[in-house]
Amino acid sequence: WKGRRISHLKMIRALGWLGRYRIGMADLEDAIRLAVRALEGHEEAVFRKGSVAYWNEALVDRIRPGARRCIESHKAAGDAVVLLSGTSLFLAECAQIELGLDDILCNRFVIEDGLFTGTVLEPVCYGKGKTILASAWAKNKGVALSDCVFYTDSYSDLDTLQNVGRPVAVHPDQRLRRAATRAGWPIETWD
Repeated sequence: WKGRRISHLKMIRALGWLGRYRIGMADLEDAIRLAVRALEGHEEAVFRKGSVAYWNEALVDRIRPGARRCIESHKAAGDAVVLLSGTSLFLAECAQIELGLDDILCNRFVIEDGLFTGTVLEPVCYGKGKTILASAWAKNKGVALSDCVFYTDSYSDLDTLQNVGRPVAVHPDQRLRRAATRAGWPIETWD
């Protein structure tokens, strides 16, 4: 909106989706598909450049110190460190470079001749889609998902948390905090 790439109406709709998401009343998979549909015909290179600029201006300095320590600890132990996120490939790539991650699992978009088609590659990396992508990645690497650790702050990741060997809630939203407490999962603060 600030960059005048979306209208006030689209911004209000996006805020409405986010509000419904926070209280557990939004299907974010549909919101992601809708947002990607709005990219149809736009140049990938322009979006990539804008994403990198946004990463550098607004996100890189928000990485919590504990996240960096956790990543370094896993690397020192010889673990593969993979980002599993509902973000776009463009922002996930920025995180991969900044944090030295081994791989990224995220939302990817269909691009033809340098232009977005308006289609997201399925499954959407959200909810059960995250579990599907993580399971496929682990199987490809010869690793059981039950041998993996998964850190998240969102209740929307409950399915993945229930399918890994070591689920960890980090700065959890209210619903995840309740679920983690009931399940006896660790709750961490990375400030």
